[in-house]
Amino acid sequence: MMEAWNPTIRDEEGPKYLAIVRILAEDIRSGRLPPGTRLPPQRSLAKHLNVDLTTVTRAFKEARRTGLIDASAGRGSFIRAASPSLAKVATADPSGSVDFSMNMPPQPAAARLAERMESGLSRLSASAGFLDRMQYQDSAGNFADRAAGADWLGRRLGPVPVQRVIVAGGAQASLAAILTVVLKPGDALCVPILTYPGLRMAAERRGARLLPVSADGEGILPDAFLECCRLHRPRALYLVPTLDNPTTATIPTHRRERIAEIARTHGVAIIEDDAYGTLPPDAPAPFASFAGDITWHIATLSKCVSPGLRIAYVAVPGTNEAVRLAAELRAISMMASPLAAALASHWIANGDLDAIVAAIRHENGHRQAVAREALRGLAVHAHPCGHHLWLPLPPPWQRGEFGAHARQSGLSVILSDAFAVGPAPDAIRVSLGAAPDGEALRYGLSLLANLLAHPPGAITSIV
Repeated sequence: MMEAWNPTIRDEEGPKYLAIVRILAEDIRSGRLPPGTRLPPQRSLAKHLNVDLTTVTRAFKEARRTGLIDASAGRGSFIRAASPSLAKVATADPSGSVDFSMNMPPQPAAARLAERMESGLSRLSASAGFLDRMQYQDSAGNFADRAAGADWLGRRLGPVPVQRVIVAGGAQASLAAILTVVLKPGDALCVPILTYPGLRMAAERRGARLLPVSADGEGILPDAFLECCRLHRPRALYLVPTLDNPTTATIPTHRRERIAEIARTHGVAIIEDDAYGTLPPDAPAPFASFAGDITWHIATLSKCVSPGLRIAYVAVPGTNEAVRLAAELRAISMMASPLAAALASHWIANGDLDAIVAAIRHENGHRQAVAREALRGLAVHAHPCGHHLWLPLPPPWQRGEFGAHARQSGLSVILSDAFAVGPAPDAIRVSLGAAPDGEALRYGLSLLANLLAHPPGAITSIV
């Protein structure tokens, strides 16, 4: 029997097709639409709601994907006898947005993150001296956590004295503190022409002048950096040398060595943001491994474990720099979370941190493969181990127009303007880690591919 289902779309944010799905889920949950109820024909529902037929078609497709309804040719669409995805639909982001904006690691089941957190914290709380860990700590970190950090850093840098290692509350606090130590207001800082927005924000607060350095698919060009040094006498150079954010470029060894040579010759400090360096198993040696006397190396756990673990290990050029950096960190954040630092130290010691990174690396490879398939034919820049991809927009798309259409379609991506130090190209960063599972990732990428395939002149409205 057909139910006379005549819903009303409320005045809410988000695509209309997702509003229909949410109303459908609410009516199922309330009993208004019991299992087996046949829904009105799509054309009739579109006329009732005063929306385009394609809007209702998308809504029914999404309802089938989330397990709310079944459909069969010639019989129509029916409420499923059981709707296992109902809770997921009911608690979804009310905006209906697919989030490709947050550049965070995925949380695969194989990482066993919750289990490892519970086990680690249980062991720590039962250990001798645990309550001492909960007191104020030295702004550089206590000796045990600095030693654990030296162990973790040493796997990529080679031996690092504990006295040169600082435990900080994340990479952003580290960047702000390093810029305060290295730069005076008005000093010049060389950066890639597309660079991390967090660095731009910290540099602006410090009053630094950003000097864009041209780059290609392998990172900044040494000759362009050399010219910048000769003309502007910068005090420092900032880089994400492995899986660059946003371009995904990795600077090869020979180019790193040339850049370090130029920096040393011109008295330029290197700020190495190695957020993704642990992800590729074959990543080139970090700058700090062969130019440690001029390099401030930051290795955050936020990008290889979880953004909630606000711990970064910083290898500084010398002990005097360690004292100065600790003082600045004290002014910014007092200290890193002792509990988070203790958990990270425990994971380093028992091998859990390596296992978590390996699981995330594997999941990234799977997600990047899904993205390659979904975006086949587009000029995608990506790395199999990375969280994100860089996508120049196909003509005639321009970034401003694409961003507007993406928002209307329920897609959240980052336009190149967020990274550009100078003119911005028509490109977007797409981050794959925030999708809760493969199904959600495929769905979001299908929306993205569909939008890219329809040039702006062919789109009159997105609903």
